[in-house]
Amino acid sequence: MLRPPSKVLVTGFDPFGDADVNPSWLVARALHGRQIARHRIVAAQLPTVFGQSAQQLSALLKLHRPALVLCLGLAAGRAAISLERVAINVDDARIPDNRGAQPIDSPVVQAGPSAYFARMPVKAMLQAIRAAGIPAELSNTAGTFVCNHVFYALMHLLATRRDHKGTRGGFIHLPCLPEHALAHGAPASMAQHDMERGLRAAIRAALEHTGAQDVGLAAGTTH
Repeated sequence: MLRPPSKVLVTGFDPFGDADVNPSWLVARALHGRQIARHRIVAAQLPTVFGQSAQQLSALLKLHRPALVLCLGLAAGRAAISLERVAINVDDARIPDNRGAQPIDSPVVQAGPSAYFARMPVKAMLQAIRAAGIPAELSNTAGTFVCNHVFYALMHLLATRRDHKGTRGGFIHLPCLPEHALAHGAPASMAQHDMERGLRAAIRAALEHTGAQDVGLAAGTTH
């Protein structure tokens, strides 16, 4: 009997603030059911809510037991697909979440480490997205809103839960859609089909790059 393909869990968020769409969920939903490198993509939507988003992510990990987890979020104003390198243990909300919570200088996980690095080959993925002709960058801040909250919660689960041993994962920020940028005055945008193409390239690179070391690619910043 043939074994079913391993899974890649891709999550996106519901709309937040004054937006009526969130490209992170549109892209995740569009990838649902695809197969890449003998892995099947499963998409799920997370609420833009502190606490609840992390709880739902934990339940999804238990349900699907994926080989790779990519959480997607919106970074209005960025012009490229942003692979996040580090999650920090702080919630500091400039605006309320979708349930009105606005934590200030609160830890994501009490007594957790100050930060976690992504557990995926971010530079190999960056290289693959760029090779597909899609603008991409390595980012060293995922902010301090629900995106970073989910990113840190994911990395803490992967680092501390024995049943997730070997699972890799991280967070990717996406630009606005062109119609979203126009409506809200954002200075940059990207078409959804380009985001999808970039994510497919990133997922393939993450699954095919099995070495302990990432590729040697200069992708840092000077400020």
